[in-house]
Amino acid sequence: MRLTQLRSFYAVARMGSFTKAAEHLHVSQPTITTQVKFLEERYNVELFHRRGRSVTLTELGEQLMQLAQPIFSLESDAVSLLDDAGELRSGHLRVAAVGPYHVTKMLVNFNQQFPGIKVSVSTGNSQDVLDRLLDYRADVGVLAQLVKDDRFVSMPFSRHPVVIFTPSSHRFARRRSIRMAELQGERMILREQGSTTRKAFDLALDKARVKPEVVMEIASREVIREAVIQCIGIAAVSGVEYVPGPGLHMVQISDAEIYTYAHVVCLAERREMRMVRAFFDVLQPDAPARRPAR
Repeated sequence: MRLTQLRSFYAVARMGSFTKAAEHLHVSQPTITTQVKFLEERYNVELFHRRGRSVTLTELGEQLMQLAQPIFSLESDAVSLLDDAGELRSGHLRVAAVGPYHVTKMLVNFNQQFPGIKVSVSTGNSQDVLDRLLDYRADVGVLAQLVKDDRFVSMPFSRHPVVIFTPSSHRFARRRSIRMAELQGERMILREQGSTTRKAFDLALDKARVKPEVVMEIASREVIREAVIQCIGIAAVSGVEYVPGPGLHMVQISDAEIYTYAHVVCLAERREMRMVRAFFDVLQPDAPARRPAR
């Protein structure tokens, strides 16, 4: 038995007429008649009592109708699911990010346009994000740096100045800005080697020929914040990651342009998938994604 034959039977049973069933399925009446006749002859059964142009179900036809009804109800649900997903009224977007600060604004923008889409976020370092994309455990990633890999495409989203923050008792706490030279010999708490913020800050220090006294290297932004509050030293952080609070003061760097960036990235092969494309379009509709430069 083919599904088309069962569909023809189901349509006739619902409409009570071969003619109406044909109109409902947008096929010819002989097609419907042939499909139902095949079922009856193939299994040597009678599914309908025919009385002129009207038909009624036999007892066996009633039983087959009860079995067919949930099949086509599920089919209708499947079609609705796919239609909703195609129009982004439902679905699930998985985002992998190097930190919550870069991704928050993106998610707000996306949710405003597609409130029916469920979004889940995982965080990790840059390699974790790329691994999730490669393993199809994430649809899009958010990184603080470009990736030199042709398997991915990326789009710049935002940039953020690196700032200094100090305990409120520090002499810089009475200032709005400082110069790079003033960091010479200053006790500093820095991010770990390999951190995007650390790389940008180290380049600026080298260019200015300034050497602070690095008293700690800490991978956790939260631990760095607590260390500054305890007056162990001052710290450099991306402005988007600075969390103000009692005992802290933020200072701009006046004579150096030091930035961290947020880039949206996905697998090149998945760039044109409906949900991935929508995420890119919402964030920066006028900036096409590009392959990272070698």
